[in-house]
Amino acid sequence: MIKLSGDPVIELHDVRRRYGKLDALNGLTLQVPRGSCYGFFGRNGAGKTTAIKCLLNLLRPDSGRVAVFGQDPRRHEVAVKARLAYVPDQVAFYPWMNVGEALEYARSFRRHWNEDRQYHLLQRFRLDLQQPTTGLSKGQRTQVALIIAIAAEPELLVLDEPTSGLDPIVRREFIETVIGEYLEGDPKNRTVFVSTHLINEFEGLIDQYTIIDQGRAILSIGTEETRAKYRRLEARFPAEAPPFHHPGVVRQRSSGRNLTVVANGVASQLEAEFHRLGALEVVTQGLSLEEVFVAVTESPLVAPVDTRYP
Repeated sequence: MIKLSGDPVIELHDVRRRYGKLDALNGLTLQVPRGSCYGFFGRNGAGKTTAIKCLLNLLRPDSGRVAVFGQDPRRHEVAVKARLAYVPDQVAFYPWMNVGEALEYARSFRRHWNEDRQYHLLQRFRLDLQQPTTGLSKGQRTQVALIIAIAAEPELLVLDEPTSGLDPIVRREFIETVIGEYLEGDPKNRTVFVSTHLINEFEGLIDQYTIIDQGRAILSIGTEETRAKYRRLEARFPAEAPPFHHPGVVRQRSSGRNLTVVANGVASQLEAEFHRLGALEVVTQGLSLEEVFVAVTESPLVAPVDTRYP
């Protein structure tokens, strides 16, 4: 089981949301501890954005429990939103505003605003305060939204594909520097909840994560536990690789004399079994978060993976 290091900032319990006949969320359950950078991963259409909108009271779940800072966002919307910032995957501003006016407008809703951080990010992103928001590219609109979110220095930063439209250099700098600086500013009390398909780029920051598929959490686990549990084994046999089945195998591929499997917590057992079957060589490697995501979501060998909570 995951040992959460802080009080839950976000809690979803058995949340369901249907669009017509489609179950966008089908009993989603997860907890995000305070002071963590929490990843929320899933394929397009898995239910990530629907879940985030339920957190922010932009959508009402059909059933289940949603809590942010221990409060129901439907009943305490103002109190909850005063403590968080949200950057959606599609950003828009009032068309009559320029960049400076959009920043001032956002600032008027905040009790706290870090002027130095705003100036620093404007310089880093090379944005002109006088530029009309209607002339901004998609990436530039995202940059302005990120400045608004970071300058407010909220307790919770909710990011839905935050680097969408950013060029690779700015994207890397934002992830490694901006998010890192935000968390380090008050590491015990600041929390990031990030939904992204660029899993590898966030890997160095993610503490824990949930993989969602068809509206359900199929895996919730800490990054360190991931590295310990999920391993790739590549076995080479003297002749064609023998048929192989094991309940701890998440994914496998056979090609001639070579057999490759992704193991869930049983790597040492599988290595011994391969040698028993006559393997000439067995190489064991760790997996990146993205490789775990692919193995868990695309494997026909696995039913919904055990979802772990305290």
